[in-house]
Amino acid sequence: MVIPPKDEPPPRRNPELDEPPRAQSPKFTEQDLEAFKYFDLLQPLLQQLHDAGTERDRAGNRQFFFDQYASLVLLYFFNPVITSLRGIQHASGFRKVQRELGISKTSLGSLSEAVGVFDAELLEPVIRELSSRVRPVHKPAEAEALKNLTAVDGSLLPALPKMVWALWNLDTNRAARLHLHFEVFKSVPIKAKITAGQGCEKKALHAMLEAGRFYVLDRGYEQFRLFQAIVDGESSFVCCVRDQMTWTVLQEHPLSEAARSAGVVFDATVDLGGKKAQGVLKQPFRVVQVDIGKTDKKGNPVVLVLITDRLDLDAELIALAYRYRWQIELFFRWLKCILGCRHLLSTSQNGVTIQVYLALIASLLISLWVGRKPTKRTYETLCFYFLGVVELDELLDHIARLKKHE
Repeated sequence: MVIPPKDEPPPRRNPELDEPPRAQSPKFTEQDLEAFKYFDLLQPLLQQLHDAGTERDRAGNRQFFFDQYASLVLLYFFNPVITSLRGIQHASGFRKVQRELGISKTSLGSLSEAVGVFDAELLEPVIRELSSRVRPVHKPAEAEALKNLTAVDGSLLPALPKMVWALWNLDTNRAARLHLHFEVFKSVPIKAKITAGQGCEKKALHAMLEAGRFYVLDRGYEQFRLFQAIVDGESSFVCCVRDQMTWTVLQEHPLSEAARSAGVVFDATVDLGGKKAQGVLKQPFRVVQVDIGKTDKKGNPVVLVLITDRLDLDAELIALAYRYRWQIELFFRWLKCILGCRHLLSTSQNGVTIQVYLALIASLLISLWVGRKPTKRTYETLCFYFLGVVELDELLDHIARLKKHE
């Protein structure tokens, strides 16, 4: 350190010209990385991705492949000591990581380049395969009547200002939007799509529809054309709509004691939508109104208006199906706060999609291993187990208590 003479004042610092100090790289060792149990199940599925992107490798010298990149990002999810892309690069230098994941030490440039080479859509079959292996977490008496109940919703992921593709609300705001399909009784994601924050949820659902589902939708999906597309696609739905929705009653149904206990105050088969729906809707629908036991600012009871094509279900089951929609909101909290999706490893749309898809895969792996719905405490216990703080019998005891609680 150079000490200036006493008669010379120390030089003044200019904060605008000085470079900010570099953040210290995380310090961890090979012993900190113990999440390899998951990869025994996943590696055969990821192996299918190995040659993806090689068509762009004209020189034929690529040494870093999609399955290896996916494995490293999953390692990031399962080890809280890894907090950045630089941390992932640091972990790739350990012999155990190289041995277990079949990789060599990876450069930061290769990790950054990967999101421009590998296609996120190739991970969709992996999500479908893993979700198909998960057994229902809980099977209530109504599970068969509400078979394949699938909650659909969107959630914003905060983005960086330089992510120009991720426009949302105002030109100065950036966010990516996750459009998710969530199977309720399995408590697992089954399908996802990433768009800009201002991406239309109704258009996303149009593109993601599949047969055999019973979709649960919120007000953001209110659209006659979408309702008919779901029915034409051999699926069903229940959607909460605005109070201004119009209909003509074809037949009002008497309310059973069970329906009244569930808060149902009106149930009828209707001709939906009036003139606006002519030429779009091809069959009658059903309106079920549910008093949720709350009042608005004026003291009036809050009544939900539910539209469905299911004329065969009891009214209380329609109300219950919509109540299950809350499960997807709980999953969004899990995904954002637990699996690290608030810190984006890439700024490109494809890169963000890869990270979110791998976060969904990580969640599915946890569900498959513990056989229960993931919780924050379960995730913390798993991380402690991987770090060597928690013994296996303590982890199994936690899972047993979780099962008993459910």
